[in-house]
Amino acid sequence: MLFREIIGQEATKSQLRRAVREGRIPHAQLFAGISGIGKLQLALAYAQYLNCPHRTEEDSCGVCPTCLQFEKLQHPDLHFVFPIVGSDETCDSFLEPWRDIILSKHYFDLEDWHKALGVESKQSMIYEKESGEILRKLSLKPYGNGYKVMIIWQPEKMNTTTANKLLKLLEEPPAQTVFLLVSEHPELLLATIQSRVQTIRVPRLETDTIAETLVQKGMDSVKANDIARIANGSYLAALKKSDESEENQQELHDFIALFRDAYTVGVLKDPVKKYESLKRLKQWSLDMADSKVGREKQKHFLQYAQQQVRENYIRNVGHPELNYQMEDERNFSVKFAPFIHDGNVEAIMNQLDLAERQIEQNGNAKIIFFDLCLQMIVLIKKTKI
Repeated sequence: MLFREIIGQEATKSQLRRAVREGRIPHAQLFAGISGIGKLQLALAYAQYLNCPHRTEEDSCGVCPTCLQFEKLQHPDLHFVFPIVGSDETCDSFLEPWRDIILSKHYFDLEDWHKALGVESKQSMIYEKESGEILRKLSLKPYGNGYKVMIIWQPEKMNTTTANKLLKLLEEPPAQTVFLLVSEHPELLLATIQSRVQTIRVPRLETDTIAETLVQKGMDSVKANDIARIANGSYLAALKKSDESEENQQELHDFIALFRDAYTVGVLKDPVKKYESLKRLKQWSLDMADSKVGREKQKHFLQYAQQQVRENYIRNVGHPELNYQMEDERNFSVKFAPFIHDGNVEAIMNQLDLAERQIEQNGNAKIIFFDLCLQMIVLIKKTKI
């Protein structure tokens, strides 16, 4: 990948190029930042730039045999580690779909990766067996005169044993080897690993940069600006928001269903309506907990719900100009926003965040989502402070 193919991130690109030109190449770097801002793309472009024999001050040449192999993600000195499902397997068994998702989607997240593997309902990890493969690959002599590059995507998904074995490699790295860790949650890494890598904080993309890119792809400028604001610096979030699919609309539908029925049970007096809404909430929790939904989608919904609660609170306190919503979300917020106020907003956010963390920790989804329903019933009827 070429630096010029990456959206935005000019300061980070400049930092990486300057380090190579000045010969200051750390043996281990951590690209840290939110999903969808180009961290993996920066790591790939940097790896290619390191190894291109004809690089310029600004970029790889893009036409030499080394660059062509890197463009296809098939250079012998380019290695990958990423979360997989199945402790008896290693990443080499999944290289074909891995290369395909990078080359076809460019920007993707763990949910997209699980979908590509057909394991949407399962959790993925970087297993202990992978550490042996890392050691084996890095013990080989470099194919060319450049560097062996090991890109580890989502290193926070390593189990403790694997992380400790990686730590030993970082402490005594093989010659002409560069580790590039690409993480959304670097705080989950071992502190000893964090201390042995140079951290590059990759910033959120500028709203104008995202909007301009969407317009270049043929989107109406008004819609592009709306989506870019909502994306909050993530190009991937903008792409997903621009996809008017049934799946995208489902999160808003689920959010509305949760709070409408919670309001009916908690506030309305009609016992028949309360009973029917309580039954729907019970079914809602079962549907959300269904194994076919998968942990990543469950977490994504809870993140979406937190964002919408925040947007409704902002609207309620009288700053609609600060709202980051699409038209259908705004239409619901007109009536819903008054129920999100100083008396309950913090508690609602805390409950949604707690549910997300419990799902992440493999808690019982049926219990987590039904408890969330009960908490929302209590909190939605709270009065303002």
